[in-house]
Amino acid sequence: MRERTHGKGFATRAIHAGEGPDPVTHAHNTPIYATATFAFDTAAEKEAAVDRALEWDPTSYFYSRTGNPTNRALEEKIASLEGAEDCVVSASGMAAVSATLFAHLGAGDDVVLGDELFAITRVLWEEDLPRRNIGVTPVDMSDLAAVEGAITDTTRVLFLETSTNPRLRMPNIDAIADIAHRRGVIVVADNTFLGPALLRPLEHGADVVLHAATKYLSGHGDAVSGVVSGPKRLIDPIRKQTDTFGQAASPFNSFLVLRGVRTLPLRSGKGSENAMGLARFLEADPRVDWVRYPGLPAHPDHGVATRQLGERYGAMLTFQPRGGLEGMAAFTDHLRLCDIGVSLGDVFTLVYPRPKDGGIIRVSVGCEDLDDLVEDFTLGLSFVG
Repeated sequence: MRERTHGKGFATRAIHAGEGPDPVTHAHNTPIYATATFAFDTAAEKEAAVDRALEWDPTSYFYSRTGNPTNRALEEKIASLEGAEDCVVSASGMAAVSATLFAHLGAGDDVVLGDELFAITRVLWEEDLPRRNIGVTPVDMSDLAAVEGAITDTTRVLFLETSTNPRLRMPNIDAIADIAHRRGVIVVADNTFLGPALLRPLEHGADVVLHAATKYLSGHGDAVSGVVSGPKRLIDPIRKQTDTFGQAASPFNSFLVLRGVRTLPLRSGKGSENAMGLARFLEADPRVDWVRYPGLPAHPDHGVATRQLGERYGAMLTFQPRGGLEGMAAFTDHLRLCDIGVSLGDVFTLVYPRPKDGGIIRVSVGCEDLDDLVEDFTLGLSFVG
């Protein structure tokens, strides 16, 4: 077959990196390698493949829990987009989070992490890490003095969300990385809420970046997956942990995420545009107590967001309708276009009512026409007293 290139631009690499026509059949799409095991001509060939795979060569295949060509295509694509040396794909975003933390933390170590994190990540640090004698120090990542004060001689990892869930605080990654690296601490950034088309944390000093690929990377709400990218010296232990914990990705899900990533730049742009329009609409409505969106000047981290993101601020926003819990339910329960759902990053707009947070509503803004979204939100607000 003729020599091919993945190109240089982000959008080109989102489409081409890690993929190409199948060398055997010339199929244009990456095949789904739906196999548990791989066959060998000789015992020596099998042994060599196993040895290479267990030295964490991701292109040596003997068993799909350890490595699979469809999964590897996704790993190569994400590594290209993140500007990383390597990437490992896993069964879910939480598989990526837990494998990363357990690969780089042991008994007696400490992790400094953001005090506002995804709910299941919070369960991990409140319950599972302490059971393994791993110290946990939560801190407000927007307070650089507090971050510096939280790091001790036993701190090995600093874990942050690049946009927090659900209040969308945006830490200064460059400054935090500088603080952490002066103390020899690994910086892990969960970039699920933004995605690499908008922000690439490795370019801002983070050592490792991970995503629930279920969200913006997939973009269609039909696959559960996680990815972790960074230098091979840090990814190899995570790949090993993913294997030993049995957190292997499904090749079918990797196929779906590969498909989704091809349109990531388009969806990220449209979602950001729609979110800005909705945020401005909500900010101006008297039936809304407050709106949190990094693109609004009133956002406490607007300056940091602008430096890190430019003029595309992502597709997530959070707001509080008037009337607390009753106002929240009145709004969400009368929408006709936007569905109530707990996920995000989809082409569909999803609203997530959060009664335990006082009746705020998290919105994952999709790629519909903005006028239709505004019309639906106007309808929902008409029921807010």
